[in-house]
Amino acid sequence: MTKLRVGLLFGGRSGEHEVSLKSAKAISGALSAGANAQKYEVIPFYIQKDGKWQAGDTALQVLTSGTSIQNLSASANLWELPAESANIDVWFPILHGPNGEDGTIQGLLTLMQVPYVGSGVLGSAAGMDKIAMKSVFAQAGLSQVKYQVVTRAEVYSNPCVFPKLCERIEAELDYPCFVKPANLGSSVGIAKVRNRQELEAALDSAASYDRRIIVEAGVIAREVECAVLGNDQPKASVIGEITFSSDFYDYETKYTEGKADLHIPAPLPEDVSRKIQEMAIQAFIAIDAAGLSRVDFFYVESTGEIFINEINTLPGFTATSMYPQLWANTGVPFPELVDQLIKFALERHALTPIDGNKNT
Repeated sequence: MTKLRVGLLFGGRSGEHEVSLKSAKAISGALSAGANAQKYEVIPFYIQKDGKWQAGDTALQVLTSGTSIQNLSASANLWELPAESANIDVWFPILHGPNGEDGTIQGLLTLMQVPYVGSGVLGSAAGMDKIAMKSVFAQAGLSQVKYQVVTRAEVYSNPCVFPKLCERIEAELDYPCFVKPANLGSSVGIAKVRNRQELEAALDSAASYDRRIIVEAGVIAREVECAVLGNDQPKASVIGEITFSSDFYDYETKYTEGKADLHIPAPLPEDVSRKIQEMAIQAFIAIDAAGLSRVDFFYVESTGEIFINEINTLPGFTATSMYPQLWANTGVPFPELVDQLIKFALERHALTPIDGNKNT
C-alpha cells in the first residue's frame, strides 16, 4: 500500500509559534499511530520565526523536541521552498495566527495545486479578521454583542480627536468593554477596560499590534465552544465550557496549566446546546470555512441569550486542546480526527475548479 506523503507545516512568524510546535507534535503522533501509520508518511516542514522554511533533519529536530531554533540564515531567500515540498501529496498546515491562518499560507498552497487541510483563502481571511468576521456574521443574522470599529489613525490622531473617539465608545458600549486587535489570535493584545484611563491605554496598546481595532461591550456570560468538522455538510460536536478565576480568558490563562478548566460536555439545557450547534454550523458556512473550525459563544444564562463571539479556522491542536477534546467526547478520537481532516482536504481539492475546469 502506497502511503500518502503528508507535509506537516508548522512554526511560522506569529506570536503563536510555540503553540504551533505543540499542535504539530500531537498531529504527527496521531498520524503515526495505529491504522494511520499504514496510510501516511509524515514529512515535517518548519517555518522559522523569520519566515525561512526548513525541512529534513532540522524540521524533524524541532518537531521531536518541540523547541524552536534561532534563525539559521539572515539573508535567506524566503520564497525558495525546500526541494522536499515538490513531493507532497497533501499538506497539513498547523500555523496559528498571522501568516498561518489568515489566508496567506492558504494562497501559497492553493498555487501549488496540492490539497491542504482547512479553509481556503476566503474562509481563512474572514475568520482571522475580527471586523470582517463580524460583518459576515451580521449579514448571516447571527446575534453578537455590541461593538465599535476603530482604526490606528484615530488612536494616533491629534489630541482633539482622540477624546471624542473615547466618548463615542463610552456612549455606545459603556464599561466594562474589551479592546482587541482585529488580526491576532490567542488573546494577544486584548485588554478588559473599566474606565477612561484603561480605555486610552488599551487602545494605544492594540494600535501597536494592528492598524484595525475592535472594541466590544462586556457581557456577564458563560463562555462555551463548539467544534465543527466537514466541508459542505459540516457536523457539530458536543458543547464545551471554559471556566477560570482570572478576570478574563487572556493569553496567560489560556496557555498556563491549571489556570482554566474545560467542561465537556457543558452542563447546558438541551435546547441551548442544540441552538449553539446550529449557530456554529451557520457561522462555518457563512465564512466559507472548510475542514475544521472552533466556534466560540457567550451564553447569558439570566436571559437565555446566545451571542457568537468568534470562529477560529485553525484552532490549537494539542491532545489537550478544546477542538480535539470536543470531538473525542463526540465519539471521534484524535487519530480518527486527523484522518478525517485529510480526507476532507482531498475531497475539497477534487471538487475545486482550476482554470475553469474540474480538478480530478
